[in-house]
Amino acid sequence: MDSTASQATSDGAERALVLFAHGSRDPLWHRPIQAVAQAILARSPSIRVACAYLELSQPDLVQVTAELAAQGVRHITVVPIFLGVGKHAREDLPVLVAQLQADYPGLVFRLTPAVGEDAQVIDMLASVALKAISPT
Repeated sequence: MDSTASQATSDGAERALVLFAHGSRDPLWHRPIQAVAQAILARSPSIRVACAYLELSQPDLVQVTAELAAQGVRHITVVPIFLGVGKHAREDLPVLVAQLQADYPGLVFRLTPAVGEDAQVIDMLASVALKAISPT
């Protein structure tokens, strides 16, 4: 999948959603993140969505931001696809987004909390774990 997974329609042309994950050298590791992007597009085809990675994978957030800015995007929402709020989510990512904001003063960046902090994600993970011990 390209880093920018959709062609936004005019109502969402200036906005993009970036799914930001750690990254891995293993190409199979990327599949769940890309599946989330595809699920977003299936639900909301007009949403421009991209995947970006902190390290060990491409594209990184700098590359994705440059691509989106060149496409006319003016608002970028970064969603950290991290379960835990460790150093990357707590320190590295905010610094990176602040640097991008300085490099692209015409863009508006919004950094959301890590998905692992969302009550729906916690509930869904509990359901999956409980299903694993349920009799079949």
